[in-house]
Amino acid sequence: MAKKSKSKKSSPPALDEAPPAIEDDELVDDLFAQLDARDEAAKQESSQLLHEMQTAEVHEIEAKQDSKARFKARQARKAAVLAETFSAGDADADARLEKEAKDEERDINRVCDDLNVKIHEINPDGHCLFSAVADQLQLLSILPSAQATYAITRATAAAYMHSHPDDFIPFLPSAHDDGGETAFMSPQEFKGYCASIRDTAVWGGEPEILALCRAYNIPIHVVQGGRPPIVEHNPSGANPPGKERVVRISYHRRMYGLGEHYNSLRPKSVRAQIGQAISNILPS
Repeated sequence: MAKKSKSKKSSPPALDEAPPAIEDDELVDDLFAQLDARDEAAKQESSQLLHEMQTAEVHEIEAKQDSKARFKARQARKAAVLAETFSAGDADADARLEKEAKDEERDINRVCDDLNVKIHEINPDGHCLFSAVADQLQLLSILPSAQATYAITRATAAAYMHSHPDDFIPFLPSAHDDGGETAFMSPQEFKGYCASIRDTAVWGGEPEILALCRAYNIPIHVVQGGRPPIVEHNPSGANPPGKERVVRISYHRRMYGLGEHYNSLRPKSVRAQIGQAISNILPS
């Protein structure tokens, strides 16, 4: 434990500035947040406006030929396609998505019942993964309440990734490839990526879960719909022996507006909460 505290006191290596935002970036973030909401009218209105904005941007920047412009065009296309996904569709497609959402909810709830945990909903604001992990770390007495925020877990993930580039770059394709073989991020791109994880609301995923798992030296188990029902991330890369403390979060593809959402899984009963508190105090 003393070793961990000592490592936390050391200053992490400096990261590059986060990549500059594209025009209307704040508005786009707001629109994405509305798409994440459950209000159907808001989702329809924001998806239409976002689609118009991004389509216009594609036409504008595709006229340029440099690699940065091509990268921005690809990003704009992605946003436009994502917005179209949430525009009014045909009845069959809507019914299929509704069924997928119900199936996912059923699968996740079944696993939660087996684990005697319940979903604690996290705000869908782009920080959900980091907020869900922070909530779990507070429950496990790893982070005090004042530090159990997405800002702290974002900074921790970014610092760990930046300090261990060889563990992450092979899983992060470059955004500047020209359609040939998949190219990985350059060291400079990777520094920018780490800065964006630390400083912006960019979504986190598998690389960031692994970074948090190793940085806090605790398993992170992700409950999801489909197979496997639980994806385990362990600090050593192998299943830890015995019943040790575990961070449990849920991953949702369909239950929320934009999908790709994470919630925290808290103990369901008071007895389970007491048992967890005792296990936090007793030595492993």
